[in-house]
Amino acid sequence: MKRFELWFDFSCPYAYLAMSQAEALAERTGTQLDLRPMLLGGVFKAREVPQNLFATMSPAKTRHNFADMQRWGRLFGLPKPLTIPQGHPVRTVDALRCVLAVGQPFGPLVRRFFEAYWDEQIDISSDEGLAQVLKAAGHEPADILAKARSPQIKDELRARTDEAIERGIFGAPAIFVGDKLYWGQDRLHFVERALGGVPMPMAPPQEELQHPVDFYFDYSSPFAYLASTEVEATLGDKATWRPMLLGAVFKAVQMANVPFFTMSEAKRAYYAKDIARQAGAAQAKFTWPSNFPMNTVLALRMTLLARAHETAQGRQFVHRVFRAYWAEDLDISQGEVLAKIASECGLDGPALVEGASAPDIKAALKTCTQDAVEAGVFGAPTFVVHGDEGPNLYWGADRLAMAARAAAGDTRVQG
Repeated sequence: MKRFELWFDFSCPYAYLAMSQAEALAERTGTQLDLRPMLLGGVFKAREVPQNLFATMSPAKTRHNFADMQRWGRLFGLPKPLTIPQGHPVRTVDALRCVLAVGQPFGPLVRRFFEAYWDEQIDISSDEGLAQVLKAAGHEPADILAKARSPQIKDELRARTDEAIERGIFGAPAIFVGDKLYWGQDRLHFVERALGGVPMPMAPPQEELQHPVDFYFDYSSPFAYLASTEVEATLGDKATWRPMLLGAVFKAVQMANVPFFTMSEAKRAYYAKDIARQAGAAQAKFTWPSNFPMNTVLALRMTLLARAHETAQGRQFVHRVFRAYWAEDLDISQGEVLAKIASECGLDGPALVEGASAPDIKAALKTCTQDAVEAGVFGAPTFVVHGDEGPNLYWGADRLAMAARAAAGDTRVQG
């Protein structure tokens, strides 16, 4: 029988979200779910990652990620809104050892520990909290706690965590189908396909869209490129294309100028594969450019002159510039390259290059970038959906379908 592995720690809300869907996914695909406890703190230590990642984020990214977590919870039908426990991340090593002490099948006790941590605010770092969860799951707490603290169980959790590190895991939830790694609850659709299933489409038809959407992008982002290949098919005329200077956004929100370079080696290696996987799903040609990061100021100013936000010809220029950089490895910082691209799109290329130096165009790009910052943007691509209750922000190419749901009025993915 086919199987897939779900590596988890109770301290990760996204692991809880994945667990909430994993058993149904296994049933739909006729596969076996193999639950794999690991100590996430041990993984982070090995990758030289801060133990509390939320605390390292900019305020804008923290707000988004908390909202995103709640949206997935509602979409997945969790019984309660996810609440960050006091003192998060709480020490989970004893809870993980208890799971190993109880033994297979892990599922029932794993579910109870996740619910205790994220729904019921039970302190699973204390003996009292552990006993409460164990008793609710039908186990004798004293016996399990004694076994959980034995050298054998301690060694087993340590060995499992070491295995996770050796296999390239850098965070939770980590899901393996064979030797292929998928990270995050938002990759379950890829997992289902890999298991032979057919996931339900997430984005609604264009005719159901009600609300306008701002699509903020910069050519320097591979994820913005991937999003650009699907925005028109997904959002149609509800989308307004808004160029911004991503480096200036990063500076304004106090983020690293190139976040990719701050990742652990394992995470960078995964992202390279994940980008290729997303590109394949979007049927978009993708090649990592030889010159990264790229100076995109001239290209963005020309985009404003080409009026990409309101003309099909301007959007054709956007698509062509994205492909030039991310599929053809061209240097889009060079005026002659951009002039040729513009001319291929039926625009006056030399005039656009010259016009990009005009003070009003320079000021316009600064204004667009400032608009993005004021809207809460901290990365690219970002979709801002202007619903009846106010704007909602969605970050990443993998949030385009969710933004479309929000534009269609789905209250589960708003707020």
